[in-house]
Amino acid sequence: MGFRTWGFPKHRPSTNTPPQRVYLEGQLTDDIQLNLSSLKDAFAYPDNMSLKIRNIQILALNLEAVIVYVESAADAKTVERNMIKPLLEMELPESHNKSADPIQIIKDHLLPVLSLKQTETFQEVNADLLNGNTVLLISGSSQAIVAETQGFSFRSVTTPQVEQVIRGPKEAFIESAETNRSLIRKYVRDNDLQCDTVKFGNNKNRTCYLMYMRNIANEQIVDRVKKRIEVVQSDTVQNLYMLEQLIEERPYSMLPSVILTERPDRVAGFLQEGHVAIIMENSPAALITPVTFWGLFHAAEDQYHRWVSGNFMRIIRLLAMLVTMLVPAVYVAVSSYHVEMLPTDLMLAIAAARERVPFPIIVEIIFMELTFELIRESGIRVPAPIGSTIGIVGALVLGQAAVDANLVSPILVIIVAITGLASFIIPDITLNFSIRVQRFIFIMFGALFGFFGIALYMSFVLAYLVSFKSFGVPFFSPLAPRLSASKDMFIRSPLRKQWLRPANLMPKDQTKQDKPEGN
Repeated sequence: MGFRTWGFPKHRPSTNTPPQRVYLEGQLTDDIQLNLSSLKDAFAYPDNMSLKIRNIQILALNLEAVIVYVESAADAKTVERNMIKPLLEMELPESHNKSADPIQIIKDHLLPVLSLKQTETFQEVNADLLNGNTVLLISGSSQAIVAETQGFSFRSVTTPQVEQVIRGPKEAFIESAETNRSLIRKYVRDNDLQCDTVKFGNNKNRTCYLMYMRNIANEQIVDRVKKRIEVVQSDTVQNLYMLEQLIEERPYSMLPSVILTERPDRVAGFLQEGHVAIIMENSPAALITPVTFWGLFHAAEDQYHRWVSGNFMRIIRLLAMLVTMLVPAVYVAVSSYHVEMLPTDLMLAIAAARERVPFPIIVEIIFMELTFELIRESGIRVPAPIGSTIGIVGALVLGQAAVDANLVSPILVIIVAITGLASFIIPDITLNFSIRVQRFIFIMFGALFGFFGIALYMSFVLAYLVSFKSFGVPFFSPLAPRLSASKDMFIRSPLRKQWLRPANLMPKDQTKQDKPEGN
């Protein structure tokens, strides 16, 4: 029976063609009305009331001019007080040569308070307007003056929400690129800290900022990062979380090739080693490239603790990673293939606990692991006041009810709980997700082939780790391949002995401090 029998009309393609987008290209002309007309067409003025246009007469030069800005993107009060008012009211001294270049006169004498620049292309004018700047078009000039008048609203600097620490600074990035760059400069007070502007997108209307130490960072790495960003052709990249996925070499890999951090002190530490930081508007974080396993494994406060406590936490973190990946798989393998490895009493206790459970071990553990992931995700998505309640209900009520209903064995509840707690210790969110996914793959190999399957897949994981590269830097370096670096991998040496920068980044200056005596 066709759709027409039920009264649905036959589908016909729409004859309405989408409106053609007007792209601003080419050079500005000396006809102020022609320039203004092009801007109006691009912004669909007057239908689009976001574009604000103010015709003025510059008193000091007796010239017609037009001030253009985008509503809510530019600070209207700043435009009125520091731009429109001086142009309408200020006069030049009689001794001044009024036949000089009007643009230079405006920059030097009429608008000295604002940060100004000159531009000659429509593309740059359009980008500046969208970024919150104000454009001054002058009659008879083929150049425009752009004033920095951004008026976007941002929240204030707050404490980190993800990378919380006990010892260390309590500042985190916000959604303002200017504020984030300022926070980094607060920690790295060095004139060698360089900030480059990189344009990307179909019309190069997206901007991000590369920060690096020009006396340390390798130029090849910096150029590689720039080129990877410049080839991005998407205009829908709103923040670093989207840009991260577009600049990765292996987008289908579970391993990250960049580090996202919300802590300016951590970014400062990476910059001092020779890494490159990427800052972008609307992003309360910074991207660090290139990345190694150690950057993901180390926590934000490792260097703030004393040698003993810092290394103790790293050992706990390493054990937590192994527990998260392997313990459920080992339990499945031992219970299914290697029962003789267990002490007799423990084997009898496990058998007695599972006597009334109707499911195989693999079904039982997959059910419990998926349930734990559901509880974890629901605790994140629900409103904060009831998030802790979801955790308590899931961990206690559901776990106990599953045991009483003979759906799972008590020892499996313990194993899943320990595995879940261990996964929270992994500091980097992306690495955390990767290891949690790997856990299920290890469980399947353990259920199919026992310890042989676990060893086989572990060999594959290690081979992939040593072959993976991030912007040309081996992921497991400087351990594999073995290169010179300070002893700061699984465990770290005291700060006074960390005098070398890692050679895998090929830094221009490999020493951070003078070599201590006796080292």
